[in-house]
Amino acid sequence: MTRTPHAAGGPATPGGWRPARLAEREKQTATGRTLRFHVPGWPGHRPGQHVDVRLTADDGYQAVRSYSLAAPADAETVELGVQAAPNGEVSPYLADALPVGAEIEMKGPLGGWFVWDGAVDSPLLLAAGGCGVVPLMAILRARRMTASSTPCTLLYSVRDPDEVWYAAELDATQPFLSVRILHTRRAPAGSPRPAGRITAGDLDGLPTPVGSRCYVCGPTGFVEHTSDLLRAAGHPADRIRTERFG
Repeated sequence: MTRTPHAAGGPATPGGWRPARLAEREKQTATGRTLRFHVPGWPGHRPGQHVDVRLTADDGYQAVRSYSLAAPADAETVELGVQAAPNGEVSPYLADALPVGAEIEMKGPLGGWFVWDGAVDSPLLLAAGGCGVVPLMAILRARRMTASSTPCTLLYSVRDPDEVWYAAELDATQPFLSVRILHTRRAPAGSPRPAGRITAGDLDGLPTPVGSRCYVCGPTGFVEHTSDLLRAAGHPADRIRTERFG
């Protein structure tokens, strides 16, 4: 924001807004950040949900944006993923300028469609474009906590190797999880796959459509193209859940 927000403070309002204090900021990419907030009275959430964030300037001007939750519920700690948008009003401020210890306002959890229910332990196919990996990371982390033994694949499309969020965590070996990084602009040296958008060939060897569930998140063009590929591969439309931005 161009204006300086003041501290929120106080209990949750009738509108559902709660004070949220920034506890930690972690760099993911050149413009992507993990932000961890302490939110007193947080009611918990499900993987795949999101929150609204509200900033209020000293002159009363307010701006509200939605951000995905990046981790399962953990008491009063809420983890978000924020990508600083060029010429953005809110995201650059949250990503780099909001001081640790400062308070904003947060409302949520929100959303009931793009959520993962660990009680239904079916094979998963997750597809992310750029920072669209944030809510899928919440699903992966929750799934790991359940010690699921069903197959899960993450197809993660990024422009180049420097734009991978959660690189170390995704690189670590995890039982029954396969991670495929797809580069659209610049592939690493020696990569067997040339740079380019996701294709039908990238779906080879993935969980079969029978009984599996798909979650797709990213920019609108990526979500529509990937959903078309999944349907063409035999995945029923009612088992493909999508969330898009931009």
